[in-house]
Amino acid sequence: MIKNSIIERILQKALSNGADFSELFFEDSTSSIMQLLDSKIVKSITGNDCGAGIRVFYGHRAIYAYTNDVSEKGLLKAAEVVSKAEIDNKSLKVVNLIQTEYDSPHKIITPFSSISNNDKVAFVHLIDTASRNFSEYISQVSITYMEKVQNIMIANSEGLSAPDQRTYARVYVSSIAHKDNQMQTGSEGPGALMGYEFFKNIDPEKLGRTTAERAVKMLLADYAPSGKFPVIIGNAFGGVIFHEACGHSLETTAVAKGASVFADKLDTQIANPCITAIDDGTMPNRWGSTTIDDEGNATQRTVLIDKGILKSFMIDKLGGMKIGLPSTGSGRRQSYKFAPTSRMRNTYIDIGSDTIDDMISSVEFGLYAKKMGGGSVQPGTGDFNFSVGEGYLIEGGKITKPVRGATLIGNGKDILNKISMVSDDLKLAEGMCGSQSGNIPTCVGQPTIKVDEIVVGGRKEK
Repeated sequence: MIKNSIIERILQKALSNGADFSELFFEDSTSSIMQLLDSKIVKSITGNDCGAGIRVFYGHRAIYAYTNDVSEKGLLKAAEVVSKAEIDNKSLKVVNLIQTEYDSPHKIITPFSSISNNDKVAFVHLIDTASRNFSEYISQVSITYMEKVQNIMIANSEGLSAPDQRTYARVYVSSIAHKDNQMQTGSEGPGALMGYEFFKNIDPEKLGRTTAERAVKMLLADYAPSGKFPVIIGNAFGGVIFHEACGHSLETTAVAKGASVFADKLDTQIANPCITAIDDGTMPNRWGSTTIDDEGNATQRTVLIDKGILKSFMIDKLGGMKIGLPSTGSGRRQSYKFAPTSRMRNTYIDIGSDTIDDMISSVEFGLYAKKMGGGSVQPGTGDFNFSVGEGYLIEGGKITKPVRGATLIGNGKDILNKISMVSDDLKLAEGMCGSQSGNIPTCVGQPTIKVDEIVVGGRKEK
C-alpha cells in the first residue's frame, strides 16, 4: 500500500484550489476466470489490476479522476486534475490520518492459490458431465468459474484511513435444452465472499443436474396463459423484482435527484403491512457483503421498509449530504475506475408467517413462478417486465403443470401493495448489479410471496 506521508500530500494537493473534501481509493486486485464450452476449457485468464481514484467535493458537486500510475508523481498528477476542476478561495488542510482496522466477519479458510488448476478444471468438468448426462435434449452447457482477491485502501481529508481485503468465488452454469427448433435455458450462479472452500461446499453434479432439469422441463412444457391474475413468486431469485423495480428507487443515487417515486415517502406506508425489506451488508461471507463500503464506512444492516412503512434509503456520503441524512455504509463501486454511489448489498424481503400450501390453496387460477429470469425496468417510473424461468399453472388451489414463456408486467410501487402473503422460506441468490458505479456483487432474495394480481404475458388465452 501507499505510505501515509504520501497519501497526505495527495489529499492536500486535491484540496489545494478550495475543495471541501478529498478522498483516495487505492486498489490492487487479482482475478482468474475459466470458461468451459463444448466440454472444453476455451478460456483461462489470470490478471492483475492496480490503480487509484481521487475524488473531491465542491459543495454538492463531485469531481473524480483515476489512474493506473500509482507512483507518487502519478497520483499527484491525478490530484492536480481534480483540484483544478473548480476554484474557490478557501483552503482546507488534511486531518492527520488514523488507520481504522475493522474486525471482519468474513473468514477465508482455503486460499485459491492452495488448490491446483487441475482440481479446478475437474470441478468444472463434473458440472458439465452431470448436465449433459441428464437428458438427450441438453445440447449445450456453458460454465464460467471465477475467483478474485481485491485489496483496497481508502483515505480522506477528514482523517479516515481504512484497508480491506475481499475474496470472491463464483460459478455460473447455463444448460440449454433443444428440440424441434425450440430452446430453453436453465441457469444457476452461486457465489460467496469466500475462498476455495466455497467450491468444496458445492455438489457439482447436483448443480449440473439442476440447470439441466429446469431447461428440459420448460422445453417440454405448454405455453403459459396471458391475463391478469394472482401469481406466487418463489424465493431466492424471485427477489430480483424487488431489487430492480423497488431497490434502485431507494438508493440516494435516484432519491437525491428527485428521480425516485419514493423520494418524499419516508415514514409513510408504501407497501402492504406484511412487507419488511432489508439491505444487509453484514451477513457473513455472503456475495454482497463487505466489511467496509468503498468510502471506508463500516457496512450496516439497513431496514428499508418495516411492516409496510418506508424507514430508510440506501445512502452514500454525497447522497447523504444532498438529502441531509447520514451514510448507511452503502457507497460502492466496481473498481478504482468508478466513483462510488449508493448501491444495494444483500437486499431482500424478510420472512412472513404464511405457508406456501396456504398460498397455493388460495388461488383458483394463477401462476407459480418458481424461478425468475431476466428483465428490464424503467428506473424513473418503476415499470418492469420480467421473464419467468420456471413456471407452473395453479388450478383449483393446486399446482397442475409446468408452463413456459410467461412474463410478469407491472410497477414496483404498485406491486408492494399487492403482495398479500409472505412465507418463511427466505433464501438469497447471487448476481451482478449494474449502475453508475459499475458492476458489483449483490444478493437478491425473499421468501415465497403471493401477489394478488399482476399482468402475465403468455401465448395462450386464460
